[in-house]
Amino acid sequence: MGPWLERQRRILEFTLSSLWRRRGKNGALLLVYTGIVFLLSSVMLFTQALKREAGAVLIGGPEIVVQRTVAGRHDLVPDGYAGPIRRIRGVQSVVPRLWGYYYDDGENANYTVLVPPDQPRPEGSVAIGDAISRSRGANPGDTLPFRTHKGEPLALKVDRVLTDESRLASADLLHVSEADFRTLFGVPPGLATDLAVSVRNPRELTTIARKIAEAFPDTRPILRDEVLRTYDAVFSWRAGILLSLLAAALMSFIILGWDKASGLSAEERREIGILKAIGWETSDVLLMKFWEGAAVSLTAFLGGVLLAWGHVFLGGSALFLPVLKGWSVLYPGFHLAPSVGASQLTTLFFLAVVPYTVATIVPSWRAATVDPDAVMR
Repeated sequence: MGPWLERQRRILEFTLSSLWRRRGKNGALLLVYTGIVFLLSSVMLFTQALKREAGAVLIGGPEIVVQRTVAGRHDLVPDGYAGPIRRIRGVQSVVPRLWGYYYDDGENANYTVLVPPDQPRPEGSVAIGDAISRSRGANPGDTLPFRTHKGEPLALKVDRVLTDESRLASADLLHVSEADFRTLFGVPPGLATDLAVSVRNPRELTTIARKIAEAFPDTRPILRDEVLRTYDAVFSWRAGILLSLLAAALMSFIILGWDKASGLSAEERREIGILKAIGWETSDVLLMKFWEGAAVSLTAFLGGVLLAWGHVFLGGSALFLPVLKGWSVLYPGFHLAPSVGASQLTTLFFLAVVPYTVATIVPSWRAATVDPDAVMR
């Protein structure tokens, strides 16, 4: 074994023995360190996965949604708007859509009621989301009672529970026929909730949206990219709430970690003096302290991230799920697909590992540059 390898082996052995001698202090610090990284990583992983799921759901939606506004509020749009919009150059199709929200007094929950434009449904039937099936105890063949806008009862027979693959989008969803929708909400024939516009060339989206707004000044064209940005902002805002709540704990840990790392005890200073007296160079001492700090911070980082991974993607993010999912009482029973943002993990790595490692080197360098006799005295 060469001199360099022997030197590295000696430094590694002493680093491990030093960590073991102060196992109580290092263990307590590692436990708190890992907990902080776990909480921060959980928020970041869950937010990133929700953004990915929202993008996957919305990516198949229409490129432009045209809504009519009256007094600044969303209003029903006449079907007659579809013809002129369809004749705009670059427009591929225009489909009037019928959808709305139904409040269930018994469950204190809002249902999303939709008429599938590409799947005509028989009158008197309803397809329900998985969450509605669980909360109402309804299965295919059962009858669900509703109350129309006039207060009259409307009974719809459940013929299907929407599949597991669509839980994120369909947990609180009802698919009904056009006739039942108009009866339930009192929407007259010839009116729709909005218009779904598909275009041939995605680069012309802005131009087509501007032409629609010019042709119908009382409408508001909404691009799919704008909806995606809105969801991104909403999830980021909710994640910011949790991170703000964790800020106090994070700052307390930073102060504790910096104090523990930057303040050498008398025993540690005496240890450095002995090492210098027996022939260790300053670079050897700094390398040993670097590996001590790196071992603690890297272990905390990897442990916290792995625990957060299991918490989010295996445990369902039970600690803070209601905050990030929102106020709905019908939570979809879905499992998020693993999605990790490299930039976020990199930022967390530099915030969690680098400062603590550096904080262990600086005081060690000061002690290592002092005469060994003075340090031991």
